[in-house]
Amino acid sequence: MATPKEHIDEIRRTKFSIGREVNPLMEDLHQAVKNLSAELYAKDVHFLMELIQNAEDNEYPEGVNPSLELIITSEDITGTGAPTTLLIFNNEKGFSSKNIESICSIGRSTKKGNRKRGYIGEKGIGFKSVFLITAQPYIFSNGYQIQFNEEPCPHTNLGYIIPEWVEENPTLADIKRIYGSHAALPTTTIILPLKPDKIKAVKQQLSSIQPEVLLFLSKIKQFSVKEVNEDPSLNTVNAISISSEINFVTRKNIDADSYTLHLSTDEASDMTEKECGYYMWRQKFPVRQENQVERRLEVEEWVITLAFPLGQRLNRGMSSPGVYAFLPTEMVTNFPFIIQADFVLASSRETILLDNKWNQGILDCVPSAFVNALNSLITTSEDVPVSTLIPMFRFLPVCSSSYPKLNAVRESIKEKLRRENIIPCQSYSDQKIFRKHCEVGRLTPSFWDILKKGRKQGVSLHSLSSHGKYILNSSFDTEEYDDVLNFLGVEPVNSEWYAKCIRSSNLVLGVAEEDYLELLLFIAENWVSSFHRTDMKNVPLLKYVGPDGDVVLCPISNLTMWNGLSMICMSTESHHISWMIDWNREFRRVTDRYFMPKSTQEAIGCFSKRGTLLEWLKNQVKVCVASAYDFAVILYKSLQGDQQLAIAYVHFLYHSLSQHHLLNMHVDSLCGSIPLVDNYGHVITRRNGVLVPANGSKWVELMGANPWRELGYVELGEDYLRPATFAGTITKERQLMTFLKTHVAASDIPDISPPNIQLSAAYAPLTKKNAFLLLDWIRSLRYKRDLPAKFLTSIKTGRWLKISLSGSPGYRPPSQSFLFNSSAGDLLQDESVMVDIPLIDQEFYGNGINNYKEELKTIGVMFEYSEVCQFVGKHVMSLAASSALTKSNVFQILDFIRFLRLKVLPADEFIHSIRDGRWLKTSCGNRSPVGSVLFNEEWRAASQISDIPFIDQNHYGKEILRYELELQLLGVVVGFNKNYQLVTDHLKSQACSKYPTAEAILLIFECMRHCEHNSRSYNKLLQALKGDKCLKTNKGYKFPSECFLPNTDWDCLLKVFSNDFPLIDEDFYGTKILSYRNKLKQAGVVVEFELAAQRFSAVFKNRASSSSFGREHVLSFLSSYRQISNTNNQFPSDFRHNVCESKWLQTRLGVRRSPKECILFGPEWEPVTWVLPFKDGVKFVATSICFPQDPITIAPESVLSLLQCIQILRKDGNTLTEAFQKKVSQSWIKTVAGYKSPDQSLLFGSDWGSLLRRIDGPFIDEEFYGPSITAYKNELKEIGVTVEVSNGCSLIASYLDFHSEFSTIVRVYNYLHKKGWWPSDDTPRRIWIPNDSHNGAWIGSEKCVIHDKDDLFGSELNVLEKHYKSELFAFFSGIMRVKSHPSVDDYCKLWKDWEDSKEQLSHSECSSFWTYISKHWNKSTEKTVSDRLSKVPVESGSDGILLSSKHDVFIADDLQLKHLFKESSPDSIFVWYPQPSIPSLPRTKLLDIYSKIGVRKISESVHKEDITKLEASELKQVPEKGTVIGKGLLKLILGFLADPSMELEAGQRQEAVKGLLDLKVFETESAIEVSYKLSMSSGNIKSVNASRVMRWNWEDSKFFMQKKKSGGHKNKIEYATIFAKVISEGVLREKEEHIDALSELIKLAFLLDFDEEEVGYLMRSKNIQVFMEDEEFLSSAFSMG
Repeated sequence: MATPKEHIDEIRRTKFSIGREVNPLMEDLHQAVKNLSAELYAKDVHFLMELIQNAEDNEYPEGVNPSLELIITSEDITGTGAPTTLLIFNNEKGFSSKNIESICSIGRSTKKGNRKRGYIGEKGIGFKSVFLITAQPYIFSNGYQIQFNEEPCPHTNLGYIIPEWVEENPTLADIKRIYGSHAALPTTTIILPLKPDKIKAVKQQLSSIQPEVLLFLSKIKQFSVKEVNEDPSLNTVNAISISSEINFVTRKNIDADSYTLHLSTDEASDMTEKECGYYMWRQKFPVRQENQVERRLEVEEWVITLAFPLGQRLNRGMSSPGVYAFLPTEMVTNFPFIIQADFVLASSRETILLDNKWNQGILDCVPSAFVNALNSLITTSEDVPVSTLIPMFRFLPVCSSSYPKLNAVRESIKEKLRRENIIPCQSYSDQKIFRKHCEVGRLTPSFWDILKKGRKQGVSLHSLSSHGKYILNSSFDTEEYDDVLNFLGVEPVNSEWYAKCIRSSNLVLGVAEEDYLELLLFIAENWVSSFHRTDMKNVPLLKYVGPDGDVVLCPISNLTMWNGLSMICMSTESHHISWMIDWNREFRRVTDRYFMPKSTQEAIGCFSKRGTLLEWLKNQVKVCVASAYDFAVILYKSLQGDQQLAIAYVHFLYHSLSQHHLLNMHVDSLCGSIPLVDNYGHVITRRNGVLVPANGSKWVELMGANPWRELGYVELGEDYLRPATFAGTITKERQLMTFLKTHVAASDIPDISPPNIQLSAAYAPLTKKNAFLLLDWIRSLRYKRDLPAKFLTSIKTGRWLKISLSGSPGYRPPSQSFLFNSSAGDLLQDESVMVDIPLIDQEFYGNGINNYKEELKTIGVMFEYSEVCQFVGKHVMSLAASSALTKSNVFQILDFIRFLRLKVLPADEFIHSIRDGRWLKTSCGNRSPVGSVLFNEEWRAASQISDIPFIDQNHYGKEILRYELELQLLGVVVGFNKNYQLVTDHLKSQACSKYPTAEAILLIFECMRHCEHNSRSYNKLLQALKGDKCLKTNKGYKFPSECFLPNTDWDCLLKVFSNDFPLIDEDFYGTKILSYRNKLKQAGVVVEFELAAQRFSAVFKNRASSSSFGREHVLSFLSSYRQISNTNNQFPSDFRHNVCESKWLQTRLGVRRSPKECILFGPEWEPVTWVLPFKDGVKFVATSICFPQDPITIAPESVLSLLQCIQILRKDGNTLTEAFQKKVSQSWIKTVAGYKSPDQSLLFGSDWGSLLRRIDGPFIDEEFYGPSITAYKNELKEIGVTVEVSNGCSLIASYLDFHSEFSTIVRVYNYLHKKGWWPSDDTPRRIWIPNDSHNGAWIGSEKCVIHDKDDLFGSELNVLEKHYKSELFAFFSGIMRVKSHPSVDDYCKLWKDWEDSKEQLSHSECSSFWTYISKHWNKSTEKTVSDRLSKVPVESGSDGILLSSKHDVFIADDLQLKHLFKESSPDSIFVWYPQPSIPSLPRTKLLDIYSKIGVRKISESVHKEDITKLEASELKQVPEKGTVIGKGLLKLILGFLADPSMELEAGQRQEAVKGLLDLKVFETESAIEVSYKLSMSSGNIKSVNASRVMRWNWEDSKFFMQKKKSGGHKNKIEYATIFAKVISEGVLREKEEHIDALSELIKLAFLLDFDEEEVGYLMRSKNIQVFMEDEEFLSSAFSMG
């Protein structure tokens, strides 16, 4: 046998022809090896995986723990100059000769065809991959010492596979030194001197080697990496040592086994995890034929291993691979478990080939392996608590993978798991329960807490999974596992489950109060979202103290009584509870109210979330959370006209106030309307006031009778005076009266308000005592400001007040009486023009009468001098009214005023009382002093033009002049004192006729000056001037419009033709007339030069055409022209035009010519006009041009001449200067829109004609300039005029607002549309809306809309389709930003307007509105409509549809209730919907919209309550109850309960019907009724009563039934329906979902009179049978009866 060296020599000689002729294929073979190695591995470091794979495929001696060790060193033991060398040590059996020959070949691996034996390598070139990091690899094994070289051998030109024997460098001693002398060298060592550029990559790979690399290797148990250098500080590779150990193996079956593998690491660096256990599941699957591939033909079984890490995976901080092909790939699956199988790898070994059918077959088996593995982990662990198994669910692939093929595996796992009984359920026994996901439900965390607390307190939960769902194990049902449970498809239980659970357990009564409140809190927090519409409202949840003091439970559905109020109450304050309960006992027979137990209420007060709980109890459950005041209100509403209760209630209020349970304001509010017992013993609920009892009252003393009775006043009975005892409290005699006066307003004189009737006692003398009592009453009423008119009038006019008249006593009304001291009265009596003054008799009343001055004033008694004066004045005026006032009387009046003035007594009231009377004789007849005038010379001019009422001095004589001061006090005007308004007010109708004096005219002008603020007076004066020839001129009296006011600056011009211009005579009026220049101008007088020049111009023009225009006129005109030119006055343009155009200058030709046609010859002659045609001087135009301020003076010829000059300049190549352009930028071009600057002007041409007309914009006025203007198109464009049709949009648009002709505006819109005009953002967008053929208005685009298909918005928006054709709609929409259709906001605004202004809507309006809302319904629309609409349409019998508040309208989802309320209510309360239905507005959709915007359903809003109070005396017990509750009924019920879906055992069924056997049946003649009530937003309640016929009181086992009416199918069906319903509700209280089905069966049997044969057929037809045990129960029950 050859030695290793001889074997190598033989290979070199025989295989590679070394020493022979070189094979020409050797070079090609070299290149093939090189390329293959490079292509196979995209990364240099994948050589490491090949080496590990080779180590795994190696064979190991028995008793050896297979290991692979890698050492990297900077020592160059090979002598190749490599800076770093990698050594690989493997304790395998070593290289055999076949292995050596294989490594010297390509594709001749010794492992081929040995997959079944566990070999994992297959490519046959794995070792060659080392050439990517080394140029010379070395192998030392079993005596072989060889190296390979990357470079071609010089003998063969072939590299890579030619072995060379190694004599030295390295030697075994060198290797031993690196490995360490403490242990023997492993059998095989591979030495790789690294290429310099590969060192970093190799070190990185060694430092990041996966600790899980050994996970699926069956042989290698130890793997290590370290770096060895003389200086340890140079080490950069993280050393690691990895070991694996299998703890135990459990054989599951012939195809699968499982075991636990333990990986541990020893690493120099600080790794988070040092060790980890893995649950390994290995299962075999037969290879399917369709998945076979050539390279795996010998493999018959797929072996799939799944690794489940039992702790943190060992990953050294890197992402962990999820797919292994014995060794890790780089595929990160995102799954929490690892898949290992004999996958076909990509050449790079980085991934498996996902499209490979072999690999696909493996992946198809992975879900089954996973499900089996998970089952073995979870369901077969018999002695392990379920809570310790829950973490195993973390192995589920909850997160998706980035590989689609692996996502398919994930979905398949999910599907398979959902078919498995693998979900652990909660069990309170030793038996574990696992069910499918669809059978299991989750509970909320808060409910789990409640259940756990309940269990600790002894509540049985064994039936937890008996309500339609198995309940997930509590350890699993946590937020931590939400993602896992979602993956498994485990959903929460429905809301009904909670109701069943609570009903079937003792959670309400079996736990402490605090835990009971936690249960209520759970329900409260989920009420709206979950429980509101479930059976939870029928679960007995709420505790209350029953009549016997026991704690009783009440379901929420039974909480509301017939009147809509809650049956259960609780106090807001703990110290009120006992008080309320005691008093509630007094009223219990009428209140039907109960209180929560005190312990419950106190627990709520200490509860951490009492706010949330109380909010639910009050607002959702409707528990009455009552303060003492609320309780008082409840009692008040329960009084029901009972005399005893009404008295008791007043005692309750009195003691509640005295013991501080109620505040004063609360008592006052209640006492305002409490029922009171009157003196006849009647209970009065409505009153307008309260009288104290008559006995001993003041009102009886003064009035004698009760005048308040007809006014609704209650006269209290004597019951309120007697002592009484209620609720253990004692009230003494008369103790209530102070309370009643204070809080019920029980009143007596003087505190009571009188009725508005006459006081009969006032019409006769009153005693002194009663007089003072009456005054005290008036004092009180004054303070309250409550004196009725008739009452006061009777006191004022009644003759009950004792007076003294000139010393004689008598009785007078207070309104005719005075209260003075005697001396003042006498003085006034002497001077009061013979008027007697009645004075109150103070001797009779004494000084006490003076304490009532204010009261006496109130009833008309007079105290002041002013009142005396008024009294006297009235007497005087009565004389004047009867024409009895003589001249002497007038002087007496004046003397009396003088007396008062001299005595320093106030005369104002007297004067005021007489000054308006018409008793003073004037020039205009009898007049009042006010407005009359005492004539003197100052009034002389005024008397000429005004009819002023002057006092008739001929009647009164000169004596009247002595009373000027008194007359002034009376209002007479004395002296002129600039009283211009008086002159104006009395101006004569012909004030300015008959040649008025200068003083009169000047007075008129002065009046105008002082009346400028009064337009009416001013115009009156102005018209008086204009209407007559009132102004004196040099031509006589003339109308003002014919006159001129001379002015020294320019009157010379008028004097040219002096006979033609009437000048105001300044000598007649004086210079003062000049101060009224503006008034003269307003009267029509020419006062300004411009108008005078115009008047002169007209005269000038006429004179110039006649022969009367002589030399003197010309010279005079030229002289005046020169004089005026030297002033600031400017001649108007028409003046200049007339002067220049008129032919008034005589020329040498003998004919008259105009000035522009004349030349004034002289040494420096020049033309008068400024326009001359010339060509040679055009170049001076640009610099010398000057436009006049008024462009109207520019003649068309001048403009054309200017354009001609520009044309000449352009032809000569001259450009217009900037200065010239600036000058011509003024407004001087005449357009149809006035004078404009060139850049604001348009030139109309033929190309404009097809779109616009000349009037449509600022086009140049061609009529003014003539057609030749168009010849200068280019010149106009040069100076800025727009000439192209496409450039005119902005100007045309800016001129749009000046149009009001509709056709013009449409034409402009079309033009702008066609030319693509687009306005700037700040341009106002307004649209013309015509209202007839000639009128209209410009409206903002936001107030417009293009279409209104339903014709609803005519009053809200301007609808363009009514006015414009469709061609412009795109323009309006895009350019003008008009919306195409009304928006939801527009519709809501329209509806709001309808709400405010319309009493009714038409059906078409309503249908159109809601069709639109329905069509555009979404979340946004829902919010808008809900927020904006406060009213909705309601059904109406009329043609129109009414609108009503959406809070007072209901959806009729219960037709029986709808029928009841429609029959009883005159107003409709149900929402409208179209009838018949229309396709565009489905009824269901509309009702859904109503519901979402706040309209309530009738079934959810109505409150039902039994209202019949059955008295024992009215009841008659039915001795033979079998006629009602017979055997046939019980048999039917037992058969129904035996249905499997009911899940009731025999004992439970029989217990359910025992309640019927124990019933006591009573019959009554009285109607048994139920009340349905609806609460409206106003606080009112709509109620209807319906016949109930019968009632079952479950608590006391009593059954009440109304005596059956005779005859009629309707009555029988009604009776059967109600009977069936009542019985079903009583039997199935715990299973309400089956009530309707049972009710229907009982109704049918009732109609069959429970005939045994017919009921038997009915039961068979419904597949209902009665079992033997139930038959025996029935027989026993009825045999005993």
